[in-house]
Amino acid sequence: MDEPRIKVQSSKGEALITANAEGLRALAARLLELADPDLRNGYHLHLDANVDLEAGSADLVLERDDAL
Repeated sequence: MDEPRIKVQSSKGEALITANAEGLRALAARLLELADPDLRNGYHLHLDANVDLEAGSADLVLERDDAL
């Protein structure tokens, strides 16, 4: 399997998330983690450039908001 690769770009009020297949699976796993019924409202995950995301990416925060 390939290494997960995710890139986030932001411009003009629009976010673009691109990823290889493994990166999409990794992102899906993070989203499923946030959907866990045992987690509280406001729980969030940080995905940082050069750590979780490709170099040059915008940082990304995924947050659970049960009021939406």
